[in-house]
Amino acid sequence: MSFFELLQESLPLFLQGMLLTLQLSVISLIIAMFIGLGSCLMNISKIKVLHWIAMCYINIIRGTPLLVQTFFIYFGVTKAFGLSMTALTAGIVALSLNAGAYLSEIFRGGIEAIPRGQTEAARSLGMSHGAALIKIILPQALRIVIPSVVNQCIITIKDTSIISVIGLAELTMVGSQIIARTFRSFEIWIIVGVFYFVIIYVLSKLSKLVEKRLSLAQGADTKFA
Repeated sequence: MSFFELLQESLPLFLQGMLLTLQLSVISLIIAMFIGLGSCLMNISKIKVLHWIAMCYINIIRGTPLLVQTFFIYFGVTKAFGLSMTALTAGIVALSLNAGAYLSEIFRGGIEAIPRGQTEAARSLGMSHGAALIKIILPQALRIVIPSVVNQCIITIKDTSIISVIGLAELTMVGSQIIARTFRSFEIWIIVGVFYFVIIYVLSKLSKLVEKRLSLAQGADTKFA
């Protein structure tokens, strides 16, 4: 069987794996954004309990491998509490918690990059600390962290390959299954790599387009200010 015949025969399975990879990535990243922003706000909070909880979460997630976290959620948590959890659900939970911890630190860095004088100016105008954070600080911080957020999104997409260890038929698992049937590991891993490359390349191009649009909008705001 030639390479193109192998590709033609395996393409439907690869497309299914790619769709599952995208589904897993998109859902996990959306949830991770909320987790990251929430834990970031808890981390910078003056309430010590919230700060302590956020720091424990961030340090535990960043200090342990995603593989261990995935096994812990899929096998450990389900057995300890008698829960029934699909591989897809466990994968989403593991990726969301993992990416959320890193996004939390990214958001915190963006907030701390904003000059403190802006918060003080907002407070002098009668705005509460929360209102100043939401209306003044966060919009600017989000613009600053876009490259880092996109980088984390790319890392999370790559990390979906780790979720194959619990039997989820994403791209990497599909590739392994095809290799077990055809014994054509060299060609199959090239195809898997190309699929990942295309996904990440498109995401990178879209992020640069967004950055460019935001830069133009910011320049226009500055010009007419």
